[in-house]
Amino acid sequence: MKERTLRTDHISGALCILFGLFVFAVSGDLPVGSLAFPGAGMLPKLVTALMMAFGLLLILRGAESAPLSSLGWQDGKHALLVVLITAAAIALYQTLGFIITMTLLLFALLVGVERRNPLIAAPYSVAVVVLAYLLFGSVLKAPLERGVFGI
Repeated sequence: MKERTLRTDHISGALCILFGLFVFAVSGDLPVGSLAFPGAGMLPKLVTALMMAFGLLLILRGAESAPLSSLGWQDGKHALLVVLITAAAIALYQTLGFIITMTLLLFALLVGVERRNPLIAAPYSVAVVVLAYLLFGSVLKAPLERGVFGI
């Protein structure tokens, strides 16, 4: 009998499917609508269904990936830092609003994680967020959080 080896794509695919099931569960109350008039739940459910389908493909093709035991954890600290900074931004989003939170998020990722020059990262962060705000908030009329400062 052939021994089964747990591989990286098996874990990645399973996580995609589990996360997809979670998103389906929490977005269940959102209306799907129709193709002519899509509801708020259509895009999350469509993206989640695709993610779960690709997760299943990863599992099915997992034998081609590296064994999980060969996975190096050198980037673990880097990944944890990204997760913690992003979690802080999520926690502050409603209080500080889109512009301040996203500027701080991008700056923290560039300086704290990627070790970029703060004097270059600061104007870059502001410029990217302002352009994103103009595109989504002004042109596309997407409702973006203003925060307690009204920005």
